[in-house]
Amino acid sequence: MLPYTTTQSSLRFKKLLVVIKQAAFEEYNQLKLRGLAPKALRWKRLESRYQAHKSCVNNLLGILRYHKVEFSCVNRAELDRQHLAGVDLLVAVGGDGTVLSAAHFLDHGTIPLLGINSDPITVSDMDTKKKTDERRSHGALCMCTSNSMADGLSKVLYGGAFLSERARIQCTVKSTFSETRLVPILNDLLIANPSPAAVSRFRMGWTESVDIVESAPLRDGRRNVDRAPVQKQYGTVTRFNGKPYDVKNSFHAWSSGMWVSTATGSTAAMAAAGGRPMETSSTQLQYLIREHMIEKIPSGIDLKDMNNGIFEKGEQVHLRWNSQSGKIFIDGSHLTHDLELGDEILINGDAPPLHIFAKTKYSIN
Repeated sequence: MLPYTTTQSSLRFKKLLVVIKQAAFEEYNQLKLRGLAPKALRWKRLESRYQAHKSCVNNLLGILRYHKVEFSCVNRAELDRQHLAGVDLLVAVGGDGTVLSAAHFLDHGTIPLLGINSDPITVSDMDTKKKTDERRSHGALCMCTSNSMADGLSKVLYGGAFLSERARIQCTVKSTFSETRLVPILNDLLIANPSPAAVSRFRMGWTESVDIVESAPLRDGRRNVDRAPVQKQYGTVTRFNGKPYDVKNSFHAWSSGMWVSTATGSTAAMAAAGGRPMETSSTQLQYLIREHMIEKIPSGIDLKDMNNGIFEKGEQVHLRWNSQSGKIFIDGSHLTHDLELGDEILINGDAPPLHIFAKTKYSIN
């Protein structure tokens, strides 16, 4: 199929970085060489998927050469921020997982992202007894597939596609001696005990800025920055990035953990866990406490209503982790952050939004 022909002669994007996923067939082949591959693997199926992915990548590179676009390629596992120098468009080839991984490196929100589903579900897959093949990527974050990328990519290159803006989650973890800001989160995060059978204990509340009275100056005229400030109000006070917050309306949760999602991720794991779908263009965030054990809490009726809720742009949720160990799973299982007893977590929607080319027009270019 010939690439899409446009009436515009100038390219909108001049330097591209193509991020390519490593197919499962390649990963299992490496394990096979070491005698570690699972015995029940269906090698023909894996090889078929690998060939489809490889064909998509080769066709994509041919299209880019046709349009005389400068580009470079990198494996998804080897992607680093140094690869983004001078790049004005990031192209993720694989599925939703590849798009999510690539988006983590776009933490300033200045480089747009295009997702291409290299191995979409075919008509023959839908004829099977199960109707859909869940082992393929759904491609919800991909603008086009291997079958439509010639037309779709050409529209992107010459300014004929629609660039959407997606809200992302900002999550900061404060430990005893450190404070870590995690990568921007496009879909969702899961905060839970590493063991799915263990209870996740945490205290959850909402932050409010604290008005403080500065400490009196020392004899030499300097301020005693180490001395705790005098507070105008009483509560559970914490600091993030040097700014004090009062934690309001807090309650203790014994559960299987908690989901937090953007509008983009609200139709994925959040929906499967019982959450509500949201408009994709929304800047709100949604949380859901999983399997909250509230039967022994006197105010259990009220807490049950707080298991699932929305918080607006500008609002912040605060958690104190009360289990011995924990993990934050970021946009899936590949990227995690370890938690220990006493760690504090601040969650809001202040991360720079992601600009990503979408399947449908719901925001302006």
